[in-house]
Amino acid sequence: GGAPGLERVRAETASCGPASSCPLPTGAEEPGMEAEAQELPLGCGGGGGSPAAGRSPEGEERREPPQASVSNGGDGDSGRELVELKVIWNKNKYDVKFCLDSTGAELKQKIHSLTGLPPAMQKVMFKGLLPEEKTLREIKVTNGAKIMVVGSTINDVLAVNTPKEAAQQEVKAEENKKEPLCRQKQHRKVLDKGKPDDVMPSVKGVQERLPTVPLSGMYNKSGGKVRLTFKLEQDQLWIGTKERTEKLPMGSIKNVVSEPIEGHEDYHMMAFQLGPTEASYYWVYWVPTQYVDAIKDTVLGKWQYF
Repeated sequence: GGAPGLERVRAETASCGPASSCPLPTGAEEPGMEAEAQELPLGCGGGGGSPAAGRSPEGEERREPPQASVSNGGDGDSGRELVELKVIWNKNKYDVKFCLDSTGAELKQKIHSLTGLPPAMQKVMFKGLLPEEKTLREIKVTNGAKIMVVGSTINDVLAVNTPKEAAQQEVKAEENKKEPLCRQKQHRKVLDKGKPDDVMPSVKGVQERLPTVPLSGMYNKSGGKVRLTFKLEQDQLWIGTKERTEKLPMGSIKNVVSEPIEGHEDYHMMAFQLGPTEASYYWVYWVPTQYVDAIKDTVLGKWQYF
């Protein structure tokens, strides 16, 4: 009773020839065919790709040896029409022979094996974006066609991001560990002279109002003696040296900065900003700590006098 079916299988096998050379109609509905095709090295029909080969003993005999289905670049797939492509990625060029009836998705797998670029990260261009579901034949790919690939491997992405992040961290670290002013060369040469002989006594942990007498016993940045006189009734700060006295309106002083002197935290180095930039800072060294806040508030107009 099974003779007609056997005859049909034989007829199919005879008309098809060796399984590896039997072209399958595009869009074949055979279950599992698509998955089977993707597992082949180039996405072309290889040994076992034909329905007949798996179903009849005769098909088994007609199968090509297993090694025939393993193709290096497609040269062994004589049963399929191959097309020569130039795949260009990241200034690298690859000459590839590929099945004309393979899909864009299968080409992406091939590109992955060449470049290490995962298919999901590939942008493949041939006269626009390459459709994954269509075959190369359908989109009219011809011999010598250039296939452009855009994309970065995960390692490339990490290599690009890491230096950027590292640079940002370095900048932050630099800001955090900004060298104390008193260690900078220009200040060091004054501080290394030590405390002036007539330095005013300091009182730790106390904030005092400005004394009625000038603050004296301090150095300026050239190492000369300097005194500060606060003329509140004239709203002026007088900076006096041996050579001359500068009379500055309080309103002309843009800012006042100060920092404790390392190893002598009961004294500060202080700068009055007389112009728009840091170059206009007038530095004064060995200011007693108890007057620092009062000086800032007086000059910047925050202190109330009655």
